[in-house]
Amino acid sequence: MRDNGKYEINIIHLFPDLLNLYGDRGNIACMEKRLEWRGITANVRQCTNKDSDIDLTGADIIFVGGGSDREQEIVCSRLLKKKDELKAHVESDGVLVAVCGGYQLLGKYYKTASTKIDGLDILDIYTDSGDTRLISNVVLECDKFSMPIVGFENHAGRTYLGEGVSPLGKVLFGNGNTGDSGYEGVIYKNVIATYLHGPLLPKNPQLCDYILKRALERKYPGFEGLEPLDDGLEELANKYIVSKYVGKA
Repeated sequence: MRDNGKYEINIIHLFPDLLNLYGDRGNIACMEKRLEWRGITANVRQCTNKDSDIDLTGADIIFVGGGSDREQEIVCSRLLKKKDELKAHVESDGVLVAVCGGYQLLGKYYKTASTKIDGLDILDIYTDSGDTRLISNVVLECDKFSMPIVGFENHAGRTYLGEGVSPLGKVLFGNGNTGDSGYEGVIYKNVIATYLHGPLLPKNPQLCDYILKRALERKYPGFEGLEPLDDGLEELANKYIVSKYVGKA
C-alpha cells in the first residue's frame, strides 16, 4: 500500500442535529473509514444550529443530509448567509454531497404544500410539492460505475432539472426525481445530490470512492489514486438489492 500519510481530507457536516433522516450520518462514517483504511486522515467538523457561525474554511467535502420541511426552512435561513461561499466552493470544483432535503435546498426554490422556501440557487433545479409521497427502494444505473446505485427514497417534492445539470442515474426501480422522469439525482461538477437515504454511501462503495477521489485530486494535483479495498460484503449487499427489485444481479 502507498504511504498515504501525507494526505488528509477536511469534511464538513452541516447541521447533523437537524438533518439526519434514515441514517444520513452513516455517510460521514463511511467516508471516514474508507479514508482511514487507506492511511488517509479524515478531519470531520460538524456545524450545528447551536453554532453562531458556519465555518466552511478549508472544506474539501461538504455534506448536508435530509430533514422535515420545518428543519429545511431553518437550515436554509442559515445557509443563505453562506450562499456565495458555498457557490464559490462548488464552482472551484469543491465536493458537495447533498441528500433529500439538502438536495432540494441547492436549487432555486422548494415549494411545500403550505409555503415556498427560497433555495441557495447553486444548482439549476427547482422543487414543487406533489400530491403524494414517493416512497420506495431505488435502483439506479449510472454510467460512471459498474455497480448500480441503490438506496431508499421518501419525498413529497418533485425536483425538476434545468439544462445546466445532469441526472445522477437512470431509474431501474423506484420513482426518482419526479416519479415519471425516469431519472434520479443530480451531478454538477463535483456535486452529488440525490433523494437516496439508507444511508447512501455504505451501500455504494464505488460512489463513495468517486467522491473521495474527486476531493483528493482537487486538493493534491497528481494524486495517484485510491488503493482498492475488499468490498466483497458491500458488493453482495448491493447485488441482493438489485436482484430483489430488478431481477438481475
